[in-house]
This record gives sequence, structure tokens and C-alpha cells, in this order.
Amino acid sequence: MILMGAAARQLAGRLYAKVKSLHTAPMTSIKQRLADAEIVDRLLPRFLKYVTVWTTSDRHIADTPSTPGQWDLARILQEELKALGIADVELTDHCYVIARIPATAGGENAPTIGFMAHVDTSSDVSGKDVKPVVTRNYDGSAIPLAEGRKLDPAADPTLLTRIGDDIVSSDGTTLLGADDKAGVAEIMAAVDFLLAHPEIPRGPIEILFTPDEETGKGLPEFPIDRIRSQACYTLDAGPAGEVETECFTAYKADVVFTGKVIHVGYARGKLANAVLMAATYATMLPRSESPEATDGYYGYYSAMEVKGNLEKAEMEVYVRDFDQEGADRRLAALQAFARAVEAQFPGGTVDVKPVLQYLNMKRKIDAKPQVLELLQKAAEKAGVQHYLKPIRGGTDGSRLTEMGIPTPNIYAGGRNFHSRTEWASVSDMVASTRTIVELVRLWSGQRA
Repeated sequence: MILMGAAARQLAGRLYAKVKSLHTAPMTSIKQRLADAEIVDRLLPRFLKYVTVWTTSDRHIADTPSTPGQWDLARILQEELKALGIADVELTDHCYVIARIPATAGGENAPTIGFMAHVDTSSDVSGKDVKPVVTRNYDGSAIPLAEGRKLDPAADPTLLTRIGDDIVSSDGTTLLGADDKAGVAEIMAAVDFLLAHPEIPRGPIEILFTPDEETGKGLPEFPIDRIRSQACYTLDAGPAGEVETECFTAYKADVVFTGKVIHVGYARGKLANAVLMAATYATMLPRSESPEATDGYYGYYSAMEVKGNLEKAEMEVYVRDFDQEGADRRLAALQAFARAVEAQFPGGTVDVKPVLQYLNMKRKIDAKPQVLELLQKAAEKAGVQHYLKPIRGGTDGSRLTEMGIPTPNIYAGGRNFHSRTEWASVSDMVASTRTIVELVRLWSGQRA
């Protein structure tokens, strides 16, 4: 039996929940990964350095980059790439770092492949003055943090899958920034390792570090005309094994409420309160279709911000769904809610302005199966048991895929993104770095 549309998505969501539970134990042991000193020594110091750079982005600012701190990390990466002996390193006017590594002898005709990560961190929690903490040989107990906080397996059972691992967290007063500085560090460590081992065959490689991924802008100033990659991989997913080839189709809707104002002492039958209009509208968003009520393949509405006064109020609403059909249904509902609010507040108006942010990348990645096939082989060679998982969000890879370069998202080893309890597994980060190396080796045997 073939299921289509929402029914297929619901079934896939249930299957995903079952499959996910089977992939908590890595094929290569934690101790084996931590003993991989060549990778750990190139990886961990970089990660601990990068997370201390304040790179919080700001979705309220249209410029790219939206914050000056992102330049600081971009310049660090530019200089580190040059120090590794890479001649072709560019930092663009909009804070994109692009580096090209030539092929080894015999690999010149292989396709150019890219690896991408973003330098900014979320504004949901402070990313200023991050103080990373490394807990060695984790024993399964709660890890104390500052101000009475802790990483507690009672609240986060995934910690118990990493007993014996080294765990990196913040001190609990900020986020950590593993999203996505873990990916940045893994790419840099892999580049360092590959250049130190020229006996490993490689084709041409492109390294891409981007700003403002967390704002949902979707690479607005990205110089796609200068990119040579025929396939790319973002390092921006969760635990080792997590591979993401599909994401939400995402819209942002700016909802503007215009009231009818008069002195509140004489308001009977005359006032249309824009603040109350916005509050009424927010309560119409179905709670059963909110981020906190959904998972797997279920989409949602999310009110992200509201501000205003009697005369004018503004609300930002996110609409997310894996199918365009579902996204269209929710966008139509936003318009219906607007008309319902207008009916309750005579004289007031509601204007809904939807903007597409990014599309589900699955169809375009499926059109080039080699990209995923080689990733699956690379994961196996790196000792990782991989599984497919939908992204309940998006990455710069989503937008790059739309631009014509298929870009699945692979594990970077972080957990609890955008929170004060964010943490990263060092063994998972090693596995990610090794997967990059194996991808390079496998692609070197292909022909453009």
C-alpha cells in the first residue's frame, strides 16, 4: 500500500520515533574515538576557542552579517586557514569565508565537494562570555553548573548514552554554541588532518563558513556564482549517526494590527485596541499545532514576537511544514484568523504578510542519490551507525540545495541547542571529523 501526503508523513513520523531509539550506541566505542589523538588534538582546542567568541546574530537587523562579532570569528578562521598553507582563502564583504583546497595528484578530475558550517549562534539565550567546561570520563551523574543549574540525566537521558565520554558544556549562564561551532571545529580539524596526510587521496575541496544562519535569512548575500562545489555537506546536526536530508518548508508572517484610537475614557463603541487584537489573534493559533505539541513530521504555527500599543501592534509568526500543501493550509488559516479578528474589532484592520524563508530540500537531494550514498559509506567507514531524521528547522544547506547544490546535513555532536544546558560529546565530534575525512577519500574516486 502506498500512502501519500499527510498520511505518509504521519506514518514516517511514527517509524522515525522507533528507529531513533535503536541508534544510541555507536559502532566505534567512545573510548576508541577519544583515543584518536590525531583528531582530538586538532579538534578540541579549536572548539573551546571558537565558543568563547561572541557571535550571537540578530534577526531584527537586515544587514549581513547582522552583528559585528561574527566578523571576529570569520577573521580567525581566515587566518587559521592561511596558516595551514591554503593559498585560496577569501573573506567576502558580507562575512562569508570561502577556502579552496587543491586535489592531490590523480584527484584533479574528481568533483569539487564542499563542507559548510555557520559562525553565528542563536539569540534565544546569551552567547556572550561563554565559559566552556570539559567534564572528562563522564560517569553518568548530574554535572553541576553555575547558579544552581546542572546537566542531569534525569531530565536529559541521552547523557547516559555517553558514559565514559568527555562532555563539553557552558557553565550554565550562557548557551555553549555547539550550534554550530562544533561543525566549524570539525571542518577545521579535518582540513588540518588532511593537509598533514597528503597520502590520503582527495579531489578539490571547498570550505564554506557562513553568517546569520540562525536568523533564517537563507544566504542572502552568498556568492553562489563563485562556488564550484557539485555537492556539499553541512555539519549542523545532533548526535553521531544523525543524517538529515529533508527539512521544513518555512514561512515567516508579519502580522500588522491597526486599531482605531480614542481616549479610553470615551471608548465605548469606538475603540479598536490593537494590543487586544494581537492577543486575540495569538489565541487563535492552534495549541495542538504549536512547536511544544508536535514532533517528527508534524508542522506548526509559532508566535515568535509581539509588540505594540493601542493604535498599532505587530506580531511575527512562523509557519512550518514538510509539505507545501500543509504550509499553504496554515498560511490560509492565518488570513482567516485575521478576518475573524477584524469582525470582533470594528474599525480595526489586520494585514498578514507572509515571506518564504526556505523550502524542503528532500526532492533535490533525492535527485542526486550519489550524495547520500557516499555519505552512508563514509559514516560506516568512520564507525558510525547512521539513520535518517527530518530537520525540524532548516540549515544553510536547505537554501544551498535550492540554489542547485545538494547539501544534506550531518551530525556534529551537539545536544540541547539554544539553551543553557547545551552540550557536546567529544567522541561524537571525533566521529564527525572522521566522517569528513572519509567523504573526501570516497569522492576522490568519483569523476566530475
